[in-house]
Amino acid sequence: MNNLELEKLLNQKLSPELIKDYCPNGLQVEGKEEVRKVLTGVTASKALIEKAIETQADAILVHHGYFWKGEAEPIRGMKGNRLRTLIKNDINLYAYHLPLDIHPELGNNAKLAELLDIRVEGGLEPTPQSVALYGELAEPIMADEFAKRIAVALGREPLHIAPEFDMPIKKVGWCTGGGQDYIDLAAKMGLDAFISGEISERTTYSAREQNIHYFSAGHHATERYGIKALGEWLAQEHGMNVEFIDIDNPV
Repeated sequence: MNNLELEKLLNQKLSPELIKDYCPNGLQVEGKEEVRKVLTGVTASKALIEKAIETQADAILVHHGYFWKGEAEPIRGMKGNRLRTLIKNDINLYAYHLPLDIHPELGNNAKLAELLDIRVEGGLEPTPQSVALYGELAEPIMADEFAKRIAVALGREPLHIAPEFDMPIKKVGWCTGGGQDYIDLAAKMGLDAFISGEISERTTYSAREQNIHYFSAGHHATERYGIKALGEWLAQEHGMNVEFIDIDNPV
């Protein structure tokens, strides 16, 4: 497939024009015109680029790409090394950030709900493009059992911050990655628990003082599944040769 046609196909599926983001979505680094093999992964790290070279991939498709707002602009150091390696090897880099978080079918949040058996009810934010979601479990569950469910699903023990008054969990909010500050919206809605990837110092007090369970399940761990699903869609629906590579990241 032509590299620009692949970008058009991905844009049609993910509609990046509908959401304001912190980075450009789509083809970030242009490489060879013909794309036969695609490597997918969470972040366009040096290790993933090296894997693409090793497997002779023509393109890398990730959730975390480059050119973030506020980052240093000079092409030097780590950033320069990554870009030089991509260009030298003529590898295309495609990245989709928030559009992949919010997609109702392939998104990180949709996939996390599937993994944890949460029925999606809507968005925490009053917008059709809400990044954070909420829903319900089929049956109430105690916090320690829910923590075990998360650990089994993601292969990583979550950090659990318990509220001052312990209670079973039925109504749940979540936002993969660095969505810990949505806990306040979750608390205002009267949810029993909130899940995200990361945790901040302030999150502990938000959970304790607003009587809501908080589970920090890992930024990388909660965001593996959207990009994996996007690659599987490319393979199944468009016959492309796609391989998902999970570069270990404990965060």
